[in-house]
Amino acid sequence: MSDARALLRDNVRTLGELLGLTIRDHLGEEIFSRIETIRSIAKRGRKGEDTGSRELLEILQSLDDAELLPVARAFHQFLNLANIAEQYHRIRRREVTLVEGGEQTRGTLDRLFSRLQAREIDSTRIAGSIRDLRIELVLTAHPTEIARRTQIQKYDEIARGLAALDHDDLLPEEREVAIREIHRLIAAAWHTNDIRAQRPTPVDEARWGFTVVENSLWRAVPDFVRGLDALLERHTGERLPMDAAPIRFASWMGGDRDGNPNVTHTVTAEVLKLARWMAADLYLRDLNALHAELSMDVCSAEMREHVGDAREPYRALLRGLRGRMKATRAWAAGRPIPGGADVTPIFSGREVHEALLLCHRSLHECKLGMVADGALLDTIRRVACFGLTLLRLDIRQEASRHTQVLDEITTALGLGSYAAWTEADRVEFLLRELQSPRPLLPRDWKPGDEAREVYETCRVVAEQDPVALGSYVISMAGDPSDVLAVVLLLREAGVAHRMPVVPLFETLDDLRNAASCIDRLLTIDWYRDYVNNHQEVMIGYSDSAKDAGKLAATWAQYQAQEALVEVCRKHGVALTLFHGRGGTVGRGGGPAHDAILSQPPGSVNGSLRVTEQGEVIRFKFGLPGIARQSMEIYASAVLEATLLPPPEPRPEWRRAMEELSLHSHKVYKDTVERDPDFVPYFRALTPEQELGRLPLGSRPARRRADGGVESLRAIPWVFAWTQTRLMLPAWLGCGAALAMVRDGGLGETLDEMVREWPFFRAFIDMLEMVLAKSDANVAAYYEQRLVPPELGRVGATLRDRLQRAIDVVLEMKGQTRLLENNPDLRQSVEVRDPYIDPLHFLQAELLFRDRNQDEPVDPVVDQALMITIAGIAAGLRNTG
Repeated sequence: MSDARALLRDNVRTLGELLGLTIRDHLGEEIFSRIETIRSIAKRGRKGEDTGSRELLEILQSLDDAELLPVARAFHQFLNLANIAEQYHRIRRREVTLVEGGEQTRGTLDRLFSRLQAREIDSTRIAGSIRDLRIELVLTAHPTEIARRTQIQKYDEIARGLAALDHDDLLPEEREVAIREIHRLIAAAWHTNDIRAQRPTPVDEARWGFTVVENSLWRAVPDFVRGLDALLERHTGERLPMDAAPIRFASWMGGDRDGNPNVTHTVTAEVLKLARWMAADLYLRDLNALHAELSMDVCSAEMREHVGDAREPYRALLRGLRGRMKATRAWAAGRPIPGGADVTPIFSGREVHEALLLCHRSLHECKLGMVADGALLDTIRRVACFGLTLLRLDIRQEASRHTQVLDEITTALGLGSYAAWTEADRVEFLLRELQSPRPLLPRDWKPGDEAREVYETCRVVAEQDPVALGSYVISMAGDPSDVLAVVLLLREAGVAHRMPVVPLFETLDDLRNAASCIDRLLTIDWYRDYVNNHQEVMIGYSDSAKDAGKLAATWAQYQAQEALVEVCRKHGVALTLFHGRGGTVGRGGGPAHDAILSQPPGSVNGSLRVTEQGEVIRFKFGLPGIARQSMEIYASAVLEATLLPPPEPRPEWRRAMEELSLHSHKVYKDTVERDPDFVPYFRALTPEQELGRLPLGSRPARRRADGGVESLRAIPWVFAWTQTRLMLPAWLGCGAALAMVRDGGLGETLDEMVREWPFFRAFIDMLEMVLAKSDANVAAYYEQRLVPPELGRVGATLRDRLQRAIDVVLEMKGQTRLLENNPDLRQSVEVRDPYIDPLHFLQAELLFRDRNQDEPVDPVVDQALMITIAGIAAGLRNTG
């Protein structure tokens, strides 16, 4: 077999050459040569030549305004093409079937089955665990994908072009045709604006999420379930039930109103209708294809009872189903229903599922199982996963908004100020009202605008089929009253079903108090009955890391999960943990498999919810092959964590973690909050304030328009530091704490933790990865160009701490360079650096020009700045 990395390099080189031809055709030889010179100098600089960086700075600073944009776009586009090549390479590696020795490669799940059997895990238990899998991946829009949707579609076509090239038996003319098609797509992408002209609306974001389903998940889900079913049968002799949906999908797009005034109750209602329309449209395509395929005239007696003497029984049944699905699509679009009053929309996925199962049973009974288990079975699997609502929509709102509504109500009723009551008084009032048969709202209640919006959102929830909705998530939750308040407001708005109400524990204090809050809730008999002995809790990664630093937050998250597992076990309540992970390490990101296996024992137990955010959605689920691989990774990790849980941490490991957490937290707080020069340095060094001009998503960058860094959302906080390659949120405090604890005599204990404790090993691996992406020299140049000299002390200290973190990680891992044992990732970083460096230096130059001009900046210069931001994000594969 060809060297896999050589194939990747060939793809990157091919795409780069075609981009070069496109640029030369459009802009001419002179600008193309300038870009090639910059690229060559950047490569020399990365090889350690002292003159390289100096020459690069000189040539970039000499660019006139007309040259800025094409240079920025050239390097941005190359990095996007490198991402496409790497993404396709993941599919190629999975689909290669032979290795040296002639053995077939085996996927993640197949290898897990073998390990489970080697550990003598009973096959019945394995089959039961697979049938009981409850994994839900929640697609969120913050930050939304930085690339435009129209560009993403072109990138997907380029990936398909690479697949067309990936055959050894192509004739020369066939290869030429494939190359020409890729060249055409690259030219189309080059002549399309990289940055959207306007900030997307929440409805736009929801449409983007539905596009991911349409273009990728619609095909990937049945492929994944088919493969899982085959593995289960091969290893245990059992099959998945026909309604199996081990992985489902939900969304926050159009439902997440925390800090986003653009998400209103009318937006939520529109997104829910749009989901219904999209689902009906996708099922219509399936039904049309099935109608064309199932032309057989033999059927079971059961089928005859439904279709009478129709000559083509399956088509007869499918015609009726198609008519009603068209009616569903028209209803969702608000258009007249075709066929008139005799044709009714379908509101229950069960109707579709049962009709398709009838076809499936009939075909099997008539010895046509091969037909039944083809496209028909795929559609049955889709109905089980997506229902008729496509993505279940979560609602998220901040706890204080519910307090505000109740305060207005109690004030209007003459009961006093709910906001001023003690927690005990609030709980007593809420429980009394929840058990009262009379309505709470006064007839003449005239809420303020914000309170009205919260209540109208609850009204929208009441109007929906419960299957269209996920959970109601309360951010900044801290007390039982935060949960009971939402249950009461939902009831008052007319919500008849028991919608899961999920507290999100985010800050360090809230994480530490999470178990106490849930314990107090579960002691309430009324509440235990409401949740039917199943509690969902969300763990926040973004704000906890911003609040406390990465290491302290990670340990607090682990301890909170342990305590929550114990509390729910004590009360006999099933627990589902909902992990609010972001794309970057600083926000809980990283390889999903390692992250799941590093959770406390008993915290997964076959059930998991997790957010998939922004650009990570495309990288994990943008292509069907990648999406299937990602689902296999999730299923494998959840199964392994359930059947082969990680060890309990030893007492000495806990003591070491407490010391690490204490030291890292102090360093983080001393730096970020107690150094008066830190905030001015942050604002001078990074493009934090300029990020607001980049139309990333519908949500504002700050929770409050007048707030400082403390009000900055975790995403722009991480994004800003990433742009300068300092990557501070992911490591600040870690290196100092690790060095201090090692020097204090616990070096052997830490080494043991790396070897034997998946939680700590995953943390160190994440730290190593982000340190490999950091670059003190790049950060130093931003400082030199942008930061007042009197603030330079802060930068020198931060770079020293960065180097200390690198040194201690290398020492702990026994390596001489970062990523020594991960050559694929190291190569990915090294290949990209020469293309990211010009964008860094160009960005610093553009920021300098932007901040030091009295006149308004030329729009072309401003666009070039935005392109550098997008290009660096693409190169590092992180927006936040």
